[in-house]
Amino acid sequence: MKYKLLGNTGLKVSELCLGTMTFGGQGMWTAIGSLPLEEAKQLIKIAVDAGVNFIDTANIYSFGLSEQLTGNAIRELGLKRYDLVIATKVRGMMGEGPNDVGLSRKHIMQQVEDSLRRLQTDYIDLYQIHGFDPQTPMEETLETLDILVKSGKVRYIGCSNLAAWQIMKALGISAQQHLSKFVSLQAYYTIAGRDLEREIVPLLLDQKMGLLVWSPLAGGFLSGKYTRQNADTEGRRANYDFPPIDKEKAYDIIDVMQTIAQNKQVSVAQIALAWLLHQPVVTSVIVGSKKPEQLTDNLKSADVKLSAEELSQLNAVSELRPEYPGWMLNMQTQERQ
Repeated sequence: MKYKLLGNTGLKVSELCLGTMTFGGQGMWTAIGSLPLEEAKQLIKIAVDAGVNFIDTANIYSFGLSEQLTGNAIRELGLKRYDLVIATKVRGMMGEGPNDVGLSRKHIMQQVEDSLRRLQTDYIDLYQIHGFDPQTPMEETLETLDILVKSGKVRYIGCSNLAAWQIMKALGISAQQHLSKFVSLQAYYTIAGRDLEREIVPLLLDQKMGLLVWSPLAGGFLSGKYTRQNADTEGRRANYDFPPIDKEKAYDIIDVMQTIAQNKQVSVAQIALAWLLHQPVVTSVIVGSKKPEQLTDNLKSADVKLSAEELSQLNAVSELRPEYPGWMLNMQTQERQ
């Protein structure tokens, strides 16, 4: 397992991160996973034994149950808190009241206490806003997060699912008002969904922010179960067809990945994950699973090396269609290189 600095910080995180969305299972989350404590403990142990020091969860996952199971598992496994980097998130609706959702000072202050209690820890390594809140001034959110950092309850702050302009606005406010700034973005990125490369990847590289990738297998579509000849009717995609992807293009990508996987005697999933690990902008790839064998297979992607020719094949079949102003910027920058 390799470790990378989280953005422009001195914090090192494993290049694979254990996602806990499959822990618990309540409401809509049952379509993703409903693992009880003993099975959650098994997955955490497998990950930690493989060198993973990074665990990601969120208050909204199974309405707090994922955090609770994560905290219980860490305690019962006897893991040292300092050895782990624990990330969680805030924004989602956690009750029926008008202030039970969003990024207001009131909601964040309540939710961080609830997350600390469920995780059974006195600090959160990475506290991330789970999206944009159009009803709360960004200044209020950033000021509140800065208070949490200064209090010691939070070590670093990050964001998730934001547009490029929202990220840049937040960084500008933090710089202007001398507040803690976002050190990372958690976002959807896969070889079958490279939209992030249009605006956000250049921003992250320029601002030295880390990228944490969620759903790197496109909701299971790149797991190897799905091909043109075999549309799996029992997998996660059959119950929860998300995130949206161009499936015909994804099948073309899978065809290429299958050939490379067969030559290397590894799984298609490992090739999809390895492609992400070869992208300079990626800090850590979040992998979650329902079964130990799935997690074990995913963790092996850290050992898969793709040649320049293999990367070229994968990039060619998955490349984005040119879009303005991207194609104009590319043309104009040629004369300055």
